[in-house]
Amino acid sequence: MAKEFSRSSRVSEQIHRELSELIRWEIKDPRISPKMSLVTLTDVEVTSDYTHAKVFYTLLAGEEHRAEVDHGLKHSAGFLRRELGKRVRIHHIPELHFVYDTSVERGTRLANLIDEAVKSGESHNDE
Repeated sequence: MAKEFSRSSRVSEQIHRELSELIRWEIKDPRISPKMSLVTLTDVEVTSDYTHAKVFYTLLAGEEHRAEVDHGLKHSAGFLRRELGKRVRIHHIPELHFVYDTSVERGTRLANLIDEAVKSGESHNDE
């Protein structure tokens, strides 16, 4: 079991690396290209049979570009999968499913709430 987990982790990491490079340098889709430096892949989860991969991403460009970039990534999934096939040596290249990762936004929101609570506590202590 540990061997399978290790192999699965290595495949996920390799797909993550290769997709990051492909998105950064190879995609010509205008919905992504001008914002390509603002798309960050945060994780890749591959099913145990390697038929599907969830590719989690976040945007620095802001929420207003999310639908446009999401559509561009989903439209480019076939191209990205083909290019992965040239770079990753596994029997079956997984079908790519792009999922917007909200964890970064949640983390930022929580950090802001904590900062506000600390400032509020400091102002109450000064009184």
